[in-house]
Amino acid sequence: MALRTLLALSIFTLVGCEQSLTLSKVCEETPGFCEDLNKDSHCKDLRSDLIFARYHEYKSPTDDNKYDLLKKLESYDSCVSLAAKIEHIKLKEKTTSRVEGHLTSLKEMNRIFQDTKQTDHPGLLFYHWSRNNSRFAMNKLLNMQDQDNVKNDAEIQLFLATYYAKFDDEKTVDLLYRVLELNEAGQQPKLEVYSSLVSIFFKQKKYKHAYTFAKIAQMSGFEDIDILPVTHEITSRGRSLDPLDELAMQTYEEIQAGTFISPRGF
Repeated sequence: MALRTLLALSIFTLVGCEQSLTLSKVCEETPGFCEDLNKDSHCKDLRSDLIFARYHEYKSPTDDNKYDLLKKLESYDSCVSLAAKIEHIKLKEKTTSRVEGHLTSLKEMNRIFQDTKQTDHPGLLFYHWSRNNSRFAMNKLLNMQDQDNVKNDAEIQLFLATYYAKFDDEKTVDLLYRVLELNEAGQQPKLEVYSSLVSIFFKQKKYKHAYTFAKIAQMSGFEDIDILPVTHEITSRGRSLDPLDELAMQTYEEIQAGTFISPRGF
């Protein structure tokens, strides 16, 4: 009983410490993670996310934490590097601190890439290939395709679809369907999943498939999908869109509920 009580108290203490971690405490404990970023309010949320990610990677430099930090660095850098181009006539120091944040991001991303050259982390392997053109990393990832940690990770499946999209449509469709199968209830797949499916099916003249996923994209709030060309291909042949609209609604609901199953051949 005493041991159980001690364990419970330990867990409570750990949870309490994690919950009490604030940005001000991180910056007080590790000021270097805050002082070399932009000082103004631009990119505020991304800056906060980055500071926490730097702290967690510092405390526990696992590949998972390095990968999370790398993604946070890229998101922050995309924002702050754009902001750095904005001239401030009266407040030049704002531009200077944004440039500093941009340079910090580049330096930190390079550090992670150097630290993880021998990694087996699927996400880091893809980043090494897509950002640094490392064929070694991509080959390593391709050899891991049948592993559960790759097959059951929607993000990695989408990365692989991006790779295969250049030369293998059928493999790409399989991977995109897998992304939709892995979509959890309440989550929203990325637009590129639908846009890629629509593009491939339209190219293959599978217009019913293309129309269905274009409609699903629209239901998901992605208005950039151009549904008119595929609609024309179907209606010009005298076919009704009603059955496809019903199929699109059913498939959309399955994706949203996390119960989608790959419909190869529908």
